[in-house]
Amino acid sequence: MAKVMILMGSASDWGTMQETARVLSQLQVPHEVHVASAHRTPERVRRLVAEGEAGGVQVFVAGAGMAAHLAGFLAAHTTKPVIGVPLPGGVADGLDALLATVQMPGGVPVATVAVGKAGARNAAFLAAQILALQDPALAERLAQERRASGQAVEEADRSLQLDTT
Repeated sequence: MAKVMILMGSASDWGTMQETARVLSQLQVPHEVHVASAHRTPERVRRLVAEGEAGGVQVFVAGAGMAAHLAGFLAAHTTKPVIGVPLPGGVADGLDALLATVQMPGGVPVATVAVGKAGARNAAFLAAQILALQDPALAERLAQERRASGQAVEEADRSLQLDTT
């Protein structure tokens, strides 16, 4: 049973959104991925949200560029957390998507992460942190990932110090 549903407005968005799926897999978070457009297939988006909720999805992640209405459209149809990933392209290489994703009316929030692949990765970590509130084993996997990341930074520094002496 998927706990996170990843949606993207176009198959061309997979190059970025696969980062979300990769991190969720690494953290052992069950997820599913779909292409559905807020503008071209709104009924499909509504159906996916309803089916996802009925199937146990707890967090939705939406990646979209330019007008970037997908995350807001999802948020209008669920009370589950929605994380928006603005995708590069369009005006100022993603600035339009960032603004469209973050500027939601009161009462219909979308948690918004950075533009592009870094945002796609952080969307997975944020979704996992939300789920970890009720899953101690996932919380421990997140803590282990954080420690490993810190150790990698320290190792990079040690290598640099050896190379510069």
